[in-house]
Amino acid sequence: MSLDDAKGKKFAWISNFQSGEGPEFPWEEFTWFVGKINETMGLDLSGYKPERMKRRIEMLIRKYNCKSYKEYLDMILKDNKKKDEFLDKLTINVTEFFRNPDKWQELKDKFIPQLLKESGTRFKAWSAGCSSGEEPYTLAMVLEELKAPQSAKVIATDIDMGVLTHAQVGEYEERSMVSTPQEYIQKYFIVRDGRYIVKPNVKARVVFKRHNLLQDPFEKGFDLIMCRNVVIYFEMEAKDQLYRRFSESLRPGGLLFVGNTERIFNYKNLGLEIASSFIYRKI
Repeated sequence: MSLDDAKGKKFAWISNFQSGEGPEFPWEEFTWFVGKINETMGLDLSGYKPERMKRRIEMLIRKYNCKSYKEYLDMILKDNKKKDEFLDKLTINVTEFFRNPDKWQELKDKFIPQLLKESGTRFKAWSAGCSSGEEPYTLAMVLEELKAPQSAKVIATDIDMGVLTHAQVGEYEERSMVSTPQEYIQKYFIVRDGRYIVKPNVKARVVFKRHNLLQDPFEKGFDLIMCRNVVIYFEMEAKDQLYRRFSESLRPGGLLFVGNTERIFNYKNLGLEIASSFIYRKI
């Protein structure tokens, strides 16, 4: 796809925005760049909010004093470290253990025991867009607390291999621990030189995989899917498609746990009901 071709092509997902110059680079260059990223990396950005993506990418372009999107593309295709930085910038990887502690307490006390009772040794959960691993490890600790069978696993996925590598190592700074109860720190972490290292029994419950939510197939039969503070970066059409696919991936009675800014307004059309605030049950 040439830059000239891109000039005449209007992606549907930017039709709601004014064409022409952005704060720094023309929309035509951004559109061309999105097409080339799909072509060279197999990464489809068309479901993401374009203004947000454009702003983040151009911060990187200015950081390296590139004169155009083409110059920046050439750079990241030749430098894996800068390519990883680009991917990391697209997905804001800011999280912590036990984020929104009251919801985790509710899951532990009410919902997960019921799911374990219904599924037994077949319990299967998915942390979608898991970032650096705090969320799936939090669920793994809850499973340990509930003495769930060792076969109860958490599949944790993200598009960014850099954060997945960090998650597999399982070492965190103090800022990730702000909501973690002290008794969990004592039971499930090794504290060394200001670092918090996840213990092996917690790690053993989590399987990390690379996965693109907008392109890759979804597994089926999940008891619990967690996708929190991820879809806020997506366009409405992609968001609706994603929630529909999550619903299809849940077993009847399974739960979808979303972020506290991500209410699903058409949940009934997706075969879901409200189990609690930000927790939906597959009918």
